[in-house]
Amino acid sequence: MVEVGVHVVYQGRTFQVAALRGQQVSLLDEGGADTSLLLNRLFADPGFGVVGARAADAVPQWGLFETVPVAEQQRALAWLPHIREVETGWPHPEGGREGQVMREEYDPERWTLAQREAAKAKEMTALGFPRVTRLTVQKMRLVYRKQGLWGLVDKRTVPSRGRSLTGYADERVVAAVLEGLRQQRGRSKGTVKGLQVLVGQILEETHGRGVVEMPSRSSFYRLVSVLADPADRLGYGARTATAPGRGPAAPVVLRPGEQVQIDTTRLDIMAVLEDGSLGRPELSIAVDVATRSILAAVLRPHGTKAVDAALLLAEMAVPRPARPTWPAALHLSRAQVPYARMLSLDERLEGAAARPVIVPETIVVDRGKIYVSESFVAACETLGVSVQPAPPRRPQAKGVMERTFGSINDLFCQHVAGHTGSSVLRRGRDTMAEAQWTIPQLQDFLDEWIVCWQNRPHEGLRHPVLAKTVLTPNEMWAALITVCGYVPVPLTGADWLELLPVRWQPVTERGIRIDYRTYDHEVLDPHRGRRSDAVVKDGKWEVHYNPHDARQLWVRLSDEQLHEIPWIHRDHVHQPFNDQMWRHVQGEVAQRGDREQHEADLADALDQLLRRTRASAGKPPKRRGRKSPITAPGPAAVFEGLAVGLPAPRQSAAPDDRQPGEPAPAPRAVQDGVADPAGGERTMQRGPGGGWEWEGESLDDLAATETTARTGAGAPEGANTGTAAADARGDGYGLWDAEAEAEQW
Repeated sequence: MVEVGVHVVYQGRTFQVAALRGQQVSLLDEGGADTSLLLNRLFADPGFGVVGARAADAVPQWGLFETVPVAEQQRALAWLPHIREVETGWPHPEGGREGQVMREEYDPERWTLAQREAAKAKEMTALGFPRVTRLTVQKMRLVYRKQGLWGLVDKRTVPSRGRSLTGYADERVVAAVLEGLRQQRGRSKGTVKGLQVLVGQILEETHGRGVVEMPSRSSFYRLVSVLADPADRLGYGARTATAPGRGPAAPVVLRPGEQVQIDTTRLDIMAVLEDGSLGRPELSIAVDVATRSILAAVLRPHGTKAVDAALLLAEMAVPRPARPTWPAALHLSRAQVPYARMLSLDERLEGAAARPVIVPETIVVDRGKIYVSESFVAACETLGVSVQPAPPRRPQAKGVMERTFGSINDLFCQHVAGHTGSSVLRRGRDTMAEAQWTIPQLQDFLDEWIVCWQNRPHEGLRHPVLAKTVLTPNEMWAALITVCGYVPVPLTGADWLELLPVRWQPVTERGIRIDYRTYDHEVLDPHRGRRSDAVVKDGKWEVHYNPHDARQLWVRLSDEQLHEIPWIHRDHVHQPFNDQMWRHVQGEVAQRGDREQHEADLADALDQLLRRTRASAGKPPKRRGRKSPITAPGPAAVFEGLAVGLPAPRQSAAPDDRQPGEPAPAPRAVQDGVADPAGGERTMQRGPGGGWEWEGESLDDLAATETTARTGAGAPEGANTGTAAADARGDGYGLWDAEAEAEQW
């Protein structure tokens, strides 16, 4: 007890307590110098102690005490009152001594401590304690002072806790096994028997022949099993999977965007691709570790590119507008976030979906080539984001991402038609027939589901004080931005365009041509046929394009600004399309004819394709390279055939069964051909290259057909030229001509 006049030890020196004033104490050292300090500071000193005072009893270690057998616990508890009686004369603490009388043989005022220990040894021997002497009582008393109740436990009954994993193996053998495993790391896996030979050679080279004895075969196998890393264990790969051991603990993340994990995986859904075939799309998502929010998600048919990963960055930093068909509960204004305050800071949140807007500080990626590519790293540097590759063979380094993929499969994929299951054992019989959703449709479904995910309680998000309170990702985001603040990043539309992929193209008299698509605008007039200042790029102009929407591109002109250049047929096609869909249409429309008419045919076919994918019919989609058709359930139908807007082909090499003098049959304008304005028939036959070719006419004559329709040439006298124009347009190859319509009226 600290009181005036006692001597205490503070910072390794002895002081005398001179005065006590509230929470302050005055100390005098041996030289008479006065020192004043708080009592808390005095008690917090590691070497503090009161000179001459008996050490306080150790706090019982009940956690360790419960690990020993019950019989040993009862034995230790039986020793406790005997030790108290030897030291104080009372077998119980001060609070439990009422009505008790101190026994004479343990009175501290009459007998010494050694005499009381001898008396206790005789008493305990009479009570049946085996082999108890005065030294035994003294030993138990001293160990109780140091370790408390845990010191009274017989350690021989305690399960081994600190024993080495290698047991009693020779340390030289252990070192040789570790060296052998190090030499085998990175090589093709062998057997444990081969490693045993290598370890024997290492022992001979290090210590000499016969100096160190090799353990038995079973002991050596156990030693290798303990020392080898799970990824380096020998044996058959199917039996010893290279599952990595548990790595270091996950870093503590306290701010939104402090760490964002990005990865790509195959979705467990069979989707209808652009060419009518079925396949599993690839899903790329970005997950914020602090809030478990899905910041961005992109679906691709296959072959995710680096630009897709770069587009995730732009989607994270820009608010996502809520769709008009979404319920009001999915709007950010209805979420449990400080919406009014955030809206005053960032006007872009007006009408936004209930998803966080976070610019990451660090992005953790795997070592896939798309995430370590120059374009992705450059996009991260543009936003000031650092890229951190995950350690190899350590999937737990991205555990949040892997768990999120599992949640998407459990909570979203299994409810979608065409769900394939996580393995072939869980796959249904009619999975292929159930597939009916295209990738854009799945993207819409996924975007809406992500907003629902943001408002769903997450088991990994707990209140720091109320541990049983589960938070949603949006609630955690609101709690963290309340502490860390919300700083809107001025990522404008121009900044988003800078993140798009770049290619270099010339500006010709017709405009800019990419993959047979012509982009033109009046802003290009001063630059047509001119070379840019980029000498390294051979005078070509910098063009930014979106691979998911090829209806327009952006070119950097001499004013150093990006200008939007639309596709000349953008008004004809009303839905976004990508490069893969365009290449598919290119392969289906004949490549003959002049370039302008060919491009018009492509635009018309593309428009028909997009219209048929959302039209309702009961016909299944045809797939290239498959013999058996797929029956798509439901009224919604995907397009039939790959030649959109083209007549069905027929084999022209069929034998002629007509008798001599029998007239030829009338041309069929629906199944085997299309009647042209001149009264002829256009059919298709398989050409020498294996593809289908026009039998009557080619696409080279489309321009002449259009001219005939406009002028009325070749039509019977008195016929209505508008009717001829309508017939020419009705074959599905030309665009609507406003000029011809005006001339008619």
